[in-house]
Amino acid sequence: MYLNVAEIESAISNLHAVYPGATEVLTPPHPTHEGRTARLLRIASRSAHDVDGILILGGVHAREWVPPDALISLAADLLEAHSLGTGLGYGSTSYTAAQVTHVIDGLNLFLYPCVNPDGRAFSQTANAMWRKNRRPAPAGHGGPSCAGVDLNRNFDFLWDHTAKFAPDADVHTSDNPCDPQMYRGPSAASEPETRNVVWALDTHPRIRWLVDVHSAVPVILHNWGSDRNQSTSPSDNFRNPALDAVRGRKDDDIGEFIPHQDLKTAVELAGRMNDAVRGVRGVDYGVEAAYGLYPTSGTSDDYAYSRHFTTPTATKTLGYTIECGTSFQPPYPEAEHIIREVSAALLALALNVR
Repeated sequence: MYLNVAEIESAISNLHAVYPGATEVLTPPHPTHEGRTARLLRIASRSAHDVDGILILGGVHAREWVPPDALISLAADLLEAHSLGTGLGYGSTSYTAAQVTHVIDGLNLFLYPCVNPDGRAFSQTANAMWRKNRRPAPAGHGGPSCAGVDLNRNFDFLWDHTAKFAPDADVHTSDNPCDPQMYRGPSAASEPETRNVVWALDTHPRIRWLVDVHSAVPVILHNWGSDRNQSTSPSDNFRNPALDAVRGRKDDDIGEFIPHQDLKTAVELAGRMNDAVRGVRGVDYGVEAAYGLYPTSGTSDDYAYSRHFTTPTATKTLGYTIECGTSFQPPYPEAEHIIREVSAALLALALNVR
């Protein structure tokens, strides 16, 4: 059975109670619209400022029930293996005891299993296909689809798609409060859940990688999602207002700048994750830039990577999205296979970052 919001929070508390020397519970500052607080679990043997970190998000989209369970499962697996001095195996993808120790001693894993607890509670009790959070509908908009914001369109990266993209770019977001799926919110980072992710990045400047776990395509995505990648024209970037009328089109010569080495690293790490997934039971998720799926704005992965371009003191944080499985709420025996794929991929990332 899938975990509900209370069970996720209980699992975080219990893991910390059993493994106090290798965990810390972090409480973000912004309660949700319905008054919930969803916490993070930091896994590491050292302090949050001693070593680099990976921030891993789950449950951003309410109807995607597997990712929160996957992050709780990964935490339990990793902590138990570290405590017992054993390795971990997911199909033919395996990790030695030494590798488990390397992850916990050499990195900070910031696991945020359920970013959107209001949405998950609503999806699990009222409307299984609900995607957004539970922001109250604006005045004058009374329909049931008028509540909520798509949190993965609410981050401060090219958020205002009507101004920042070509009219025919088909960017997958909406400024309509009653859009049942992809309403971007009234302003960038308007939502407490979004601001909690920003808080995690701001408070822990050694976070150098972000992974947002979603479902269900499947694919492993890396930056950028706004336009095709290019490494030859630095001025063609998201800060350039001259591109606002043309950004996002499929068949032009404009692209979003990413330094060659960053792109090379992003692709290599995504490939290592995909190799690990394939070893679990032979499923090939594949790797591509997020734009290959469809043009997006306001996403967590692009926001995380964009920060060091806009704020020179910010940490460079490569962003990834793992789209896992082929359905939002698969039968739990299938979900358990997908959880192993996600766990294998995330450990592969942790062992290959530098």
